[in-house]
Amino acid sequence: MAVQHKQENHLAIALYAAALLMVTIGARQSLGLFVSPLNSATGLGITTISFAMAVAQFTWGATQPIAGAIADRYGPGRVLAFGIVLLALGNALTPFMRSGTGLIFTLGLLAAAGSGAGSFSVLIGAATQRLPAHKRGMASGIINAGGSLGQFIFAPLSQFLISAFGWMNALWGLALIVLGALPLARQLRKPAAADTVRSAALAHEIEERGLGAALRETLANRSYLLLHAGFFTCGFHIAFLATHLPGEVQLCGLPAGVASWSLALIGLSNVFGSLAAGYWVQRYRSKYVLAWMYASRAALVAVYLLAPKTALTFYLFAIGLGLTWLATVAPTAVIVEKLFGSRYLATLFGLTLLSHQTGAFFGAWLGGIAISRVGNYDVMWYADIALATLAALVNLPIREARIVPRLQPA
Repeated sequence: MAVQHKQENHLAIALYAAALLMVTIGARQSLGLFVSPLNSATGLGITTISFAMAVAQFTWGATQPIAGAIADRYGPGRVLAFGIVLLALGNALTPFMRSGTGLIFTLGLLAAAGSGAGSFSVLIGAATQRLPAHKRGMASGIINAGGSLGQFIFAPLSQFLISAFGWMNALWGLALIVLGALPLARQLRKPAAADTVRSAALAHEIEERGLGAALRETLANRSYLLLHAGFFTCGFHIAFLATHLPGEVQLCGLPAGVASWSLALIGLSNVFGSLAAGYWVQRYRSKYVLAWMYASRAALVAVYLLAPKTALTFYLFAIGLGLTWLATVAPTAVIVEKLFGSRYLATLFGLTLLSHQTGAFFGAWLGGIAISRVGNYDVMWYADIALATLAALVNLPIREARIVPRLQPA
């Protein structure tokens, strides 16, 4: 009975974190639906509004290591609660903004920072510190799946609210929904479990010497830097597709509905991909899981370029993309934890997420330059293939401990 109760507690921790991520990621990912209504109401222009959204992309990434460091020092509960309030405040204040500067403040800074404080680094760090080592990979997959489910749920929900009540009321409604997640932050405020065994002597040494030592050691660690390089290309890939897949659909002469359904299929497919990733990293070294994911992206894009550009092609392409979309989060977090332990995981994984979002900035920005100067995305597709192949290769030299089979249940 005690073992069963402990297993239920482990699952509950992962589910609480997944539910909170579903809200913070879902609310963030649905903001693109407000671009056109905002433009119609304010007359600011797509360029100005898009710039505010671009600032939000970088702010979300930059917030991760900062929020992670605060959570590592003071605990995740207050950080998560603050992030929820900040995200809700950013959404609630946006209808009152009538300038580009105002939108940058509410959407680009407040809402994005709030979402970042309640996102992957803090949540995976909080769960990892409360779970035994053999449960952490699967827990990361479950948490990541929550974010993907949020993307799938909040997009149609936001569109319904906009159509039924107008964009201003829709944003206020989203703010209330976000605030409803506050009790979840309290559930993750509980003290970390005693099971904090590390597999490497370096991890214990870093924990004893503090966060400063952790940062110095990690930034000089070749495996950690290689992991960053791969995750940078992941961000490039995702942001390019999330931003410009609708444009690619339009270039192919297909209706806009094909793009919206493709994006929805990506989110839904990633739920399964994230859970599968959590399962795989418990049985195979995460660097091989990442190498396979990145290599599959290169192959998938190559097949897409050769395929006829029909609606079915885009739907199949979206399902394939979704299987690895953000499923890379779990194996990346597992490698960071294996290298340096869980004590400062929120901070150190937050830095990898900043690398991811730096790549995302270039993926979105260069895609826009390509379409404006050349009239198509061909150069971006070839760059995506090359970078995905490179990402697969740079993960292979990472020094990662082998998986040790467990003989007895916890």
